[in-house]
Amino acid sequence: MRIVPARRERPCGFARSIYRRRNVVERRFHRLKQWRGIAIRYEKQPGRYLAALTLASTLIWLDT
Repeated sequence: MRIVPARRERPCGFARSIYRRRNVVERRFHRLKQWRGIAIRYEKQPGRYLAALTLASTLIWLDT
């Protein structure tokens, strides 16, 4: 026989709208990390890295 633990007295807080926005942001970062040069930070100079990030973001935005 298995003993089932007691349920919580009060449910934990969960805001569906906040979670939905956070999930969108996490998915966008995942899409950016699919670009190898951005994921491993191939470009070491900040200006070039920002340019690669901008290019990848723009292409992802145009694709959706």
